Amino acid sequence: MMGLSLKMVLFVHVLVVLGFGINGVYGLLSSSTLRNIDSINMEGPYLGIIVPNSFEMNPLLQTGSFLEDHKMPYLDFAGRRFRIGRLENERVIIVMTGLSMLNAGIATQLLITLFKVKGILHYGIAGNANPQLQIGDVTIPQFWAHTGLWNWQRYGDGPEDELALESNGDYTREIGYLRFSDYYNGTNCNNSSDNLLNNVWYQPEEIFPRNGVPEQRQHAFWVPVNKHYFAIAERVQGLRLGGCVNGTCLPRPPRVVRVQRGISSNIFVDNKAYREFLNSKFNATAIDMETAAVALVCHQQNMPFIAFRSLSDLAGGGSALSNEAASFATLAAQNAVDVLLRFISLLSS
Repeated sequence: MMGLSLKMVLFVHVLVVLGFGINGVYGLLSSSTLRNIDSINMEGPYLGIIVPNSFEMNPLLQTGSFLEDHKMPYLDFAGRRFRIGRLENERVIIVMTGLSMLNAGIATQLLITLFKVKGILHYGIAGNANPQLQIGDVTIPQFWAHTGLWNWQRYGDGPEDELALESNGDYTREIGYLRFSDYYNGTNCNNSSDNLLNNVWYQPEEIFPRNGVPEQRQHAFWVPVNKHYFAIAERVQGLRLGGCVNGTCLPRPPRVVRVQRGISSNIFVDNKAYREFLNSKFNATAIDMETAAVALVCHQQNMPFIAFRSLSDLAGGGSALSNEAASFATLAAQNAVDVLLRFISLLSS
């Protein structure tokens, strides 16, 4: 204990008080893990790099820009591997989340809780809801929302009818709804047939910011990225990106584009009608399954955040290119990595 920093001693004391045994019997943090975390943090602060899957992470690890720490290249904890090293002269910790909002939120919270992190950069591929953009383009949305939190209205009720528990402040009709009957095959001239699925109303997340009153909820739907990061991202827009895979080239060279909105949910969207709804309703471009969870955790923890999502397919099809996601996912992942590296170089300069 005498060899630990004062910060570490206090941390251990808090864990013991909360019931986490220092020998690891009563908690996940063993004494050796605590020492390793303290050793890592003494070299911080770090940029946290959060990536969904291995095929998106491998291009980053294999680039000559990533230099792993020679003393402690990684720390394994709670099913996650936190990789420690440098990118473009910045100390970084890279963690893979796995698929879905739950995994992304857990990985983000662990990263921020365990390590001395000064900002979060998230990247990966995404579906595209904006027909003005193409496969390979890398989008940098200014706002992110989770569009998978619904209040599903009972059949027979409509927009003028109060939702269940709305009067308690649990749900709202402010954001809007999707009416399933609008997408019935027999819909003509804006006249929709009745549908037992009725309406689903989009809901904001309940959040509990670190500087707020505990257990006093707030709400957030559109979560902004960090203003400083977004301003720096403007300078990335001229970056040249790859546009060909195995001799097949995209109609035009891909580009980096700052856009207004991206959305996430635990839904893989490969449906043209829903894609068009998301674009017209929310002005959404990138559609994925993780970023909004990362954004929400960072928002609650007051942590600077930005995301780079490369478009791998037009969600639901519509492009002249066949089998879009399978054909161009590798290209899209590499383009996202290239944008990440350029951003870090600009941030560190």
